[in-house]
Amino acid sequence: MSGPTVDIATRVYNHKWKIDPIVRSLIDDDFYKLLMCQSVFRNRPDTAVTFSLINRSKSVRLADLIDEGELREQLDHVRGLSLTRGESTWLRGNTFYGKRQMFRPDFMEFLEKLRLPAYHLEKRDGQYELTFEGNWPEVMLWEIPALAILMELRSRAVLKDMGRFELQVLYARAMTRLWEKIQKLRELPDLRIADFGTRRRHSFLWQDWCVQAMIEGLGEGFTGTSNCLIAMHRDIEAIGTNAHELPMVYAALADDDDALRKAPYEVLADWHEEHEGNLRIILPDTYGTKGFLEGAPDWLAGWTGIRIDSGNPAEGAETAIAWWKSRGEDPRKKLVIFSDGLDVDTITQLYHQFHGRVKVSFGWGTLLTNDFRGLVSDDGLAPFSLVCKAVAAEGRPTVKLSDNPAKAMGPAAEIQRYKRVFGVGQQQARDVLV
Repeated sequence: MSGPTVDIATRVYNHKWKIDPIVRSLIDDDFYKLLMCQSVFRNRPDTAVTFSLINRSKSVRLADLIDEGELREQLDHVRGLSLTRGESTWLRGNTFYGKRQMFRPDFMEFLEKLRLPAYHLEKRDGQYELTFEGNWPEVMLWEIPALAILMELRSRAVLKDMGRFELQVLYARAMTRLWEKIQKLRELPDLRIADFGTRRRHSFLWQDWCVQAMIEGLGEGFTGTSNCLIAMHRDIEAIGTNAHELPMVYAALADDDDALRKAPYEVLADWHEEHEGNLRIILPDTYGTKGFLEGAPDWLAGWTGIRIDSGNPAEGAETAIAWWKSRGEDPRKKLVIFSDGLDVDTITQLYHQFHGRVKVSFGWGTLLTNDFRGLVSDDGLAPFSLVCKAVAAEGRPTVKLSDNPAKAMGPAAEIQRYKRVFGVGQQQARDVLV
């Protein structure tokens, strides 16, 4: 189903959104969201949650850039989507991570009937307040489409007055930039890298082009994409495991400090029952990597690997290696996935530092699918940090500490409580690019 490459500049020049909606499928989503959704559907289906948009880059005033009516049209379009027969067949019958029927029949029946719930949208201080409330398995599937819509509407707003030739040159420059990155990555033997760039992509068409470039440029070194729709269309692996959302909600539901301390491990105990192999990847930084690993049960040391998603990535990997050794595991047999704010130089540096010591893999996100830095006046297409997070569960606030305090979220008093419970001491803030 690969088909010819699209002339993106011409499509942008001729935009009529009803022909080219930003989110065109319920599986224009990251694979880990579907895996987590199945876990939530099985273990916590009736938990009431609230998700909210958070723009960490306050200087990007989205409500000044993006027309509210157009935003509502795009959000309403997503509410009208449902799984097509072909998409359902792919999810039911495809092999993911070597496993047939990854998605259970009861979950697939839920997904086939699903329409995303209502949203609440208002403007405040140059930003959009966008929230989603309801049962966890339904509300959680708004996260990626909401981010994709806002990111692409911002791109369209910046590009709308450009002429045909200006657009052609802009995309030619961006394509050249990506191809030069790919040529550098070719120099790394046995590289394993995947596209993790759905949530903050420049556009769907651009992400699809980037994936095709990676397929051609890196061959077997390119392991797949987090985007289910692109994975299906391009006949490549859908990649992804789990995210901070699970421990954040489980922790918010804990009734006391002792239950709170155990919550991140309960998440992985539930995951352990469902998945094996390369889906058993620990994401340890929600409440601080060091404390999480020190308190981890022995069975977690047997998991396949760890994803490093905040803080100093090299320090995180060294901490993981030391932990595996302390638990009698051979780090050379373990997988470390780096996924935080990566670009070619960081990837190259981390590859050389850890290749041969562990199995190294990379989840390349925003600077793969949205690197238009310096290509338009006032740097109006530079990537920025936009997230959509679970902010409450059963009326209780959620908290994320991270290994980078600049990524922490939650009420100040709760952040201090979580730091005490999880033994998080001084942290070094790092700039959050994306």
